[in-house]
Amino acid sequence: MELGLIGLGKMGGNMRERIRRAGHTVVGYDRNADLADVHSLEELVGALKGPRVVWVMVPAGEATQSTIDRLAELLSPGDVVVDGGNSRWTDDEKHAAELAAKGIGFVDCGVSGGVWGLENGYALMYGGTAEDVAKVQPVFDALKPEGDFGSVHAGKVGAGHFAKMVHNGIEYAMMQAFAEGWELLEAVDSVTDVREVFRSWQEGTVIRSWLLDLAVRALDDDEHLGKLRGYASDSGEGRWTVEAAIDNAVPLPAITASLFARFASRQDDSPQMKMIAALRNQFGGHAVESK
Repeated sequence: MELGLIGLGKMGGNMRERIRRAGHTVVGYDRNADLADVHSLEELVGALKGPRVVWVMVPAGEATQSTIDRLAELLSPGDVVVDGGNSRWTDDEKHAAELAAKGIGFVDCGVSGGVWGLENGYALMYGGTAEDVAKVQPVFDALKPEGDFGSVHAGKVGAGHFAKMVHNGIEYAMMQAFAEGWELLEAVDSVTDVREVFRSWQEGTVIRSWLLDLAVRALDDDEHLGKLRGYASDSGEGRWTVEAAIDNAVPLPAITASLFARFASRQDDSPQMKMIAALRNQFGGHAVESK
């Protein structure tokens, strides 16, 4: 089949290549002309035969909104737009309604796989009507990992991005657990080879995982992670997961704590710890450190 793909960065560029390897035609557009097959959205739409499927792989928020707004003007009834970025699920119903007014279908798709997806495949979670999903199915089949798993029609519009959001929230908590365990191992004198302890966990343990494998790779590159600054950003999906938990009265203590730990990483001189130090000094005479 033919696919229009908008956004050819780290993820989009590799996705284009994987889809082409499966025998499909991909017409790609990117603001970076060196990456693009065509040089405007108009040219992209004109290069595809109807009914068209156009996959949007750009940053969430205004970039996605403006791209979908423009596609609504260019596409025809019966065409389908897929949002494969990390959009908030609440935006999906809005986008679907805007496109439906023009007779254009909409599918939201959470994509996981990162820089490894080209060779290993991408885990896909998508939401939309059965009719719209069917029009995109050959592309989903090309992108997913080999085997029976790695791809799911999660439900209605918004379900794909909601599922991917929860996936990322779980990822936050798992990474935080590995990080905390690593720091504790590094802190004691009795453990003399933390990297090899992590490596030993790769076989036969209940915590063996791809994240553990990646942790070992990182420690092989920099055994004590001394080259890195202890700062971690968040993509927004951890925040959205916690907000959804509040809206639905679902307790998420591990995921919430992992998100707050990232916030703490951005403080070189924690204001909260200043207050704690001051209180400990006041009630117990504990020593404080001056700047």
